[in-house]
Amino acid sequence: MSRTELGALADAAQFQGPIDIAACDVDELKAALRSMLKIRFVEQQLAAQRRDGHIGGPVHLGVGQEAVAVGVSAHLRRTDRVFGGHRSHSHLLALGSDVRRLFAEILGKDTGLSRGMGGSMHLWDKPNGFYGSTPIVAGTISLAVGAGLAAAMQKTGDVAVAYFGDGAVEEGVVHECLNLAQILKIPVLFVVENNLFSSHMHISLRQPKDATVRFAHAHDMAAELVDGNDIVEVKRAAGRLIERARAGEGPGFLEAVTQRWYGHVDWREDIDVGVNRSTADLDQWRRRDPVARLESALLSAGHMTRAEGEEIRRSLREEIESAWATAATDPYPAPEALLARVYIDK
Repeated sequence: MSRTELGALADAAQFQGPIDIAACDVDELKAALRSMLKIRFVEQQLAAQRRDGHIGGPVHLGVGQEAVAVGVSAHLRRTDRVFGGHRSHSHLLALGSDVRRLFAEILGKDTGLSRGMGGSMHLWDKPNGFYGSTPIVAGTISLAVGAGLAAAMQKTGDVAVAYFGDGAVEEGVVHECLNLAQILKIPVLFVVENNLFSSHMHISLRQPKDATVRFAHAHDMAAELVDGNDIVEVKRAAGRLIERARAGEGPGFLEAVTQRWYGHVDWREDIDVGVNRSTADLDQWRRRDPVARLESALLSAGHMTRAEGEEIRRSLREEIESAWATAATDPYPAPEALLARVYIDK
């Protein structure tokens, strides 16, 4: 029996050309390109600053996976409830979160999203719909199901979103959540960013099959399996699942096949510790770059010039460098805040 259900989707040498943007709104595509580039530049800044010793704690980066969060977030509103894990900078930024406040949070500054108390892995931005992330694998999935149930009871038409990786499906709580969500028709979207690695171990050494969508099928749940490096495909699939969830038709499961360019944590590639993670594979995945594939399609169709692309990059780099410079000089919390912020003052 074959152990692969992903087929060509798991082959880094496939799907490297421009994506199909026929019948797409050009302004929306350009906005998606800008959003993906912003996420990438932010994370590359974090990688460099962590490498150079300016960030004290670890950062888990998702460079190469930007199309997933951007495609899903295109259908979300601020009253929706989004949850993530230890690799959630993209999920936060795709909702429109402030870059300076994210940097400040990672630097432990008082101006951070959680007043400097959470760092890279404990993010929060409820005003933009991000209800939280934690480094506990699968730790927020049940919270997303609860938030979706609350939305259904409140009859707001809102949905919840749970982002997690292929490693998290090995946690029992995921299957309990899938079952409960389907039985109660809870408006929640489960998004698996399947980058084929859980920490440093390839999925072929952890699971009998390389696709996680089979777990949605086991619970009779609406599901889509997509190329996670194709922003158009991700956006369309997410839109279908979110629309039916808002209409009261139950939860959805989106598996997006992608790859993180950095290793499990920080700026390293983990070639020396990863199993089946090689320089050759990474080079192929970089050619499957979701940003380059969208930009190439826009250029080929005459919807954008190279000069426009360079201007987008210039303005984003200027914005991000300014945000970092400001966050770096922001104040740290006062010492007494350590205990004062343990409990919320009602």
